Amino acid sequence: MIKYTIKRLAQSLVTVAIVATIVFLLMRMLPTDYFFTEDQLMKLTPEQKTEQLQAAGLLDPMGEQLLRFYGQTIRLDFGQSRRIQSGVPVIKVIGDKFGISLKLGCIALIISLIIGVVMGIIQTLNKDHILDHVGTAYTIFVNAVPSLVSYSLVLVFGSKVLGLPPIYSTRNPGPSSIIPIACLSLASIASYALWTRRYMVDELNKDYIKLARIKGMSSKTIMVKHVFKNAFVPLVQYIPASFLYTISGSLLAEKFFSVPGMGPLLTDAITRYDTNVVQTLSIIYASLGIIGVFLGDVLMMLVDPRIKLAGKGGTR
Repeated sequence: MIKYTIKRLAQSLVTVAIVATIVFLLMRMLPTDYFFTEDQLMKLTPEQKTEQLQAAGLLDPMGEQLLRFYGQTIRLDFGQSRRIQSGVPVIKVIGDKFGISLKLGCIALIISLIIGVVMGIIQTLNKDHILDHVGTAYTIFVNAVPSLVSYSLVLVFGSKVLGLPPIYSTRNPGPSSIIPIACLSLASIASYALWTRRYMVDELNKDYIKLARIKGMSSKTIMVKHVFKNAFVPLVQYIPASFLYTISGSLLAEKFFSVPGMGPLLTDAITRYDTNVVQTLSIIYASLGIIGVFLGDVLMMLVDPRIKLAGKGGTR
């Protein structure tokens, strides 16, 4: 376990470093005019522009810039925002958005997990019957229809029929969060229901379940003690990744409902050439994805101690 953890951490650090390096180089390949605002481009002389670029270190050799970036990142010094909130530390800019995405994402994840797993169980218990067909239809619909269309349907139903606020408001966060949370939950509910049903149906077709039935074990006991327990093991692998993904926020949903979370921040930072914010968000997103995969492996091992993450033949 310790050997596996050390190896995965090393791989994770290398992956994050590669992502950060690529983003850094791509941002530096943009024309230097993007460094200035429109007013500065018109008012500043070429000499003044050069002085500002030199002061920012953008005219230094690329290798020197990259090493300086690595050193600042190791010290967790991500600099200040230049356009989003001029002069404000990037950590504070992102931190304000992170809290909103965390709240909405956690609520959406809990709702998705509960409804999705329950739906998958109901479909399994009613396999090839009406409830199973309804659940399958929902899963196909959510996966086939573009997100903007499904979001629009939820928006119309929530605002026109239920009278809920159509746009997120920081003054009234409770009611105005209901529609965005519902939209964030749509795809996850379908995913959890699909995988729960699939894993449970696979378990029901295994020989040990047939043997338990022959021995006279009740269907309820078989479902609770064997089928659901074993089917839930591979399912838990995806929970940490889903949790960390929802924390980072959904770009489309938050943009669609004007939620001031982390989702729209990345595109806004890219559009406005706020390099420090773009680089920091890229590191955060890469780290969240890697941590999610790693925690999924660990959680699966804790749920079923028979699973080993590493062995003589190598890692899992």
